[in-house]
Amino acid sequence: MSVLDSKVPKGPLKDKWTDYKNHIDLVNPANKRNIDVIIVGTGLAGGSAAATLAELGYNVKAFCYQDSPRRAHSIAAQGGINAAKNYQGDGDSTYRLFYDTVKGGDYRSREANVYRLAEVSANIIDQCVAQGVPFARDYGGQLDNRSFGGVLVSRTFYAKGQTGQQLLLGAYSAMNRQIARGKIEMFNRHEMLDVVKVDGKARGIIARNLVTGEIERHSAHAVVIASGGYGNVYFLSTNAMGSNATAAWKIHKKGAFFANPCYTQIHPTCIPRSGDYQSKLTLMSESLRNDGRIWVPKKMEDVLAIRSGKLQPTQIKEEDRDYYLERRYPAFGNLVPRDVASRAAKERCDAGYGVNATGEAVYLDFKSAIERYGNEQAKLQGLNNPSKEKITELGAAIVKAKYGNLFQMYEKIVDQDPYKTPMMIYPATHYTMGGVWVDYNLMTTVEGLYCIGEANFSDHGANRLGASALMQGLADGYFVLPYTIGDYLSNEIRTGKIPTDSPEFEEAEKEVTEKINFFINNKGSHSVDYFHKKLGKIMWDKCGMSRNATDLKKAMAEIKAVREEFYKEVNVPGAANEMNPELEKAGRVADFLELGELFAKDALMREESCGGHFREESVELDGEQKGEAKRNDDDFAFVAAWEYKGEPADAVLHKEQLEFKDIELKQRSYK
Repeated sequence: MSVLDSKVPKGPLKDKWTDYKNHIDLVNPANKRNIDVIIVGTGLAGGSAAATLAELGYNVKAFCYQDSPRRAHSIAAQGGINAAKNYQGDGDSTYRLFYDTVKGGDYRSREANVYRLAEVSANIIDQCVAQGVPFARDYGGQLDNRSFGGVLVSRTFYAKGQTGQQLLLGAYSAMNRQIARGKIEMFNRHEMLDVVKVDGKARGIIARNLVTGEIERHSAHAVVIASGGYGNVYFLSTNAMGSNATAAWKIHKKGAFFANPCYTQIHPTCIPRSGDYQSKLTLMSESLRNDGRIWVPKKMEDVLAIRSGKLQPTQIKEEDRDYYLERRYPAFGNLVPRDVASRAAKERCDAGYGVNATGEAVYLDFKSAIERYGNEQAKLQGLNNPSKEKITELGAAIVKAKYGNLFQMYEKIVDQDPYKTPMMIYPATHYTMGGVWVDYNLMTTVEGLYCIGEANFSDHGANRLGASALMQGLADGYFVLPYTIGDYLSNEIRTGKIPTDSPEFEEAEKEVTEKINFFINNKGSHSVDYFHKKLGKIMWDKCGMSRNATDLKKAMAEIKAVREEFYKEVNVPGAANEMNPELEKAGRVADFLELGELFAKDALMREESCGGHFREESVELDGEQKGEAKRNDDDFAFVAAWEYKGEPADAVLHKEQLEFKDIELKQRSYK
């Protein structure tokens, strides 16, 4: 019997959330003034939750390691946010968004959570418009939409290529209002290093002031983790270099189960790696696949000529180009889901058709879109027989209006003009669908400890559709957590202020201090980054876009060996009682070195291919789906929730069986 209780309400799927809200316990406004909530992380999920809970009357303490919530990594989200408002009149609905999300996640997500996400999605857009988020508009002044991968409708709202930044500014303005009112106490440049449990309930955190090095105790009636994903376990990823798994991993070690760590998204549209000394990778928005066509040369001699600089991609004729996504997936073309597009790019590059010096790049070409838009504009402007140059000029202006900042970013990094020559892209580690296990209320397996946004596992299954991360983060923060946490806090109105001088706080602070002192006093022979890069290479080579049992077993052993070497040989310069970025990194990499091994263990256990988890032993061998991922629904239609038992290799597996009552469980097809 599993110890997991998802607490999904009874009744029809479409009524669950409404009926749930109608029957939960509430906290009256006068009592909310006496209840404290800690929120760790101030991206879209944490920022929106902090603003909303403070607006409701709770006392909120918000923590971020950046110098301002404005710098949370949510700003890096480029292409848009999904919502089922059907402004385009193209057949979208709450059910279709729900269906696309479950199918896109390869049928490995919890139906009830995903339906709720689709249900509240429309509210998010109204909320953000009211905040002044400058969404793109069509010629009539209505909000515009574009398409993202894995869907046949246009439901993605966007603000050029900087949607995440604009949405975060909206949440930040809502936070600032509450900070000014004194309802949010903001702790910038603070990092949570442990959670404190009293009588089994989360009652506070231990945090380090990153400017002074001071260790601080903070108490609350509930703790919310909104600290993002763990993509930097690969070292090279599209995540900000400061993005880390420490908050999520610390609560895992205190009793919160960690679910599906092997579900990691490789994004197909990134600027290729340029060398061994690169510190991060840059994402080019999936929105570019609306108008960009992905291809490689058909002829090997053309590939070799391009690599040697003897041939430019613009010189290759149409008939000599392999638009491989359009060829393999005619129904969805260039807008297949990310996991499908990434594996297809890898297959072409592994076959020798990669177009850059490393052989790890394909083209994303806007020539057709520029011509199409140019011809359309020429007709609208009444131009008869416009020159080719004029058509290109008019088309490029439209593309610039839609994606200009993305094109500018690409040109600055690669020093090539993407209006004139195709972009080069290659898959890279991006989003993590796995995370802390939560129930329907977004509570972890620790009472009073919640987890929202990318830090939890709940909504995306084995693969996230593009533009759904912002949707989940804001849904959790604005429209889900404020209800569900109130149900729990209704039992805390007589608790009173939580003291920080209890033995539990003493012990937690002692553990944190000892760990810090260990790093400062170790005086090994290698830097933190030396070990992080070693971990990243193991992860990419053996737990990357494809995995197999042999490599995963090797990965577990190798990661353990790196971890043991890390504790013997890591060198952290500076002192503990000062600003010390290397000390920050040491703690984060220590957590990655444990999480990485659990990741490999989870991938080894899951003997199927699903979404971003592609096992080479589980592939369709014949028929229309030949070469595609092969799920095993009989044995693996469950959430893998791991309980901490010391060493990652000793973690205990708990299964939450997934039920599909409203969607037929079948193999995905985008053909």
